[in-house]
Amino acid sequence: MEQSTRHVIAALATLILLQGIMLSALYAGIRPHPPVATPLFGIAPFLGAAMSVAVAAIIVQPLGNRAGRILSVLAALMALVSFGPQKYFDAQFGLIYPAVLLGQFAALVIFASVVKVARPQQGTVAGQA
Repeated sequence: MEQSTRHVIAALATLILLQGIMLSALYAGIRPHPPVATPLFGIAPFLGAAMSVAVAAIIVQPLGNRAGRILSVLAALMALVSFGPQKYFDAQFGLIYPAVLLGQFAALVIFASVVKVARPQQGTVAGQA
């Protein structure tokens, strides 16, 4: 397994753990936790879906094929709903900043790795390996 694949798997696992802990805090009522509901959807089902997409990306190889890359980017985007830059303006930022910063870093690792792999290799001619 290539090192870049290990980095993406580690980043996806980070997002899964962060979201799982936030979901657990929601169920346990431990603050800070995500709101029970948001205007557009229920947060618990969304976190479940986001974690499922991240697990699916790991299973199909996050950088190994188009499906894996799409799932990896989707998992990172879904995680940014919880950990994106909009959280800097959240009243509880002082309590959640470690998760926000780590979530953003993990998403950045995923985005950068997918872009690097998706770009054609320099010095090769299309159709040749």
